[in-house]
Amino acid sequence: MDIIFIHELHVETIIGVYPWERDSPQTLLLDLELGADIQPAARSDQLDDTLDYQVVARRINEFAAASTFQLVETLAERIAELLRREFGVAWLRLTLRKVAAIPAAREVGIRIERGGRP
Repeated sequence: MDIIFIHELHVETIIGVYPWERDSPQTLLLDLELGADIQPAARSDQLDDTLDYQVVARRINEFAAASTFQLVETLAERIAELLRREFGVAWLRLTLRKVAAIPAAREVGIRIERGGRP
């Protein structure tokens, strides 16, 4: 199994449990690893034979922009479900980071894996 990845995708969304967090969208950082077989694309040199990371990134951004979850855990889980359902991804690792959420840390976040290991 091969891995297609996206690192530090900036995602704008309403997120948080406190009223001041919900006043305006926040930028989250998303790292994504997607299990895929890239051999067909490598043979054909055709985008249609692989997982198009541009389309994946756009879909994640659309979904996040329309979301208003309180927890990063919920947003991460829903993005994972979306990727598995809409793109047929069998395995993924997703890291979602909230920058400057607490004063003593640069960022906080969640990392999840779904599906069988690559």
